[in-house]
Amino acid sequence: MKKINNPFEYKPPELPNLRFPWEEQGKQTTPREIYFFFECLIPLKTTICEIGKRMWQRGFVDGNGGNISVRVSENMVLCTPTMISKGFMKNSDLCLVDMDGIQKEGNRPATSEIMTHLAIYHNVPDACACVHAHPPHATVFSITNNQPPQYILPEVEIFLGEITVVPYHHPGSPEMAEAIGKTALLHQTMLMQNHGAITWGNHIEAAYWKMENLDAYCQMLLLAKSAGMNLTTIDEKEMEKLMEVKNRMNN
Repeated sequence: MKKINNPFEYKPPELPNLRFPWEEQGKQTTPREIYFFFECLIPLKTTICEIGKRMWQRGFVDGNGGNISVRVSENMVLCTPTMISKGFMKNSDLCLVDMDGIQKEGNRPATSEIMTHLAIYHNVPDACACVHAHPPHATVFSITNNQPPQYILPEVEIFLGEITVVPYHHPGSPEMAEAIGKTALLHQTMLMQNHGAITWGNHIEAAYWKMENLDAYCQMLLLAKSAGMNLTTIDEKEMEKLMEVKNRMNN
């Protein structure tokens, strides 16, 4: 008997794919000024500005602090400009740089820390977006050179993993870029000693979510310490279960 398809049969929903398909863009041969205004970049530019505003509203950045970038082709990266509040950016403020950090388009100079972002892209092919900020609670760990403990919260283990502190180098320097690029091979969430934090992900929202998760976790740790409470850790058997969940999510 022929099976009749039921139009009302429930189909499990799929998560939206937020990743910008930069590999499909290939190596850009079109005039860069045309590419910079391609329609495919408009939603991405809008999202970058919205995330900048979210960072500013949460107090992760002040003044002209912080920066955001997204890889948009084999040899091009969209990024925020220097000397601008991340809470009040417009699409027209964003910049286009190549993988050597040379600015190709934009009405404002690109962020002075773009080489640090590019070092991550050069070292980690899966990295498609980076966020740098100075979230207050996480930065407390940065300026005291303290690595947040592991095995405390399931969400931290799944989404952040080990949070490491990268030794201090001058912001935007080649030394800083080299240190972050190497560390990014094993870590997606990094504290920069006496500076702030940088995160990467396979799309811009993922990179930003890690920044939120990081600061919330550090806030909880500081509250527990200020209250004189001892931290309890997740036991080894339960950690194995969490790693199974993490591996399934990454497949």
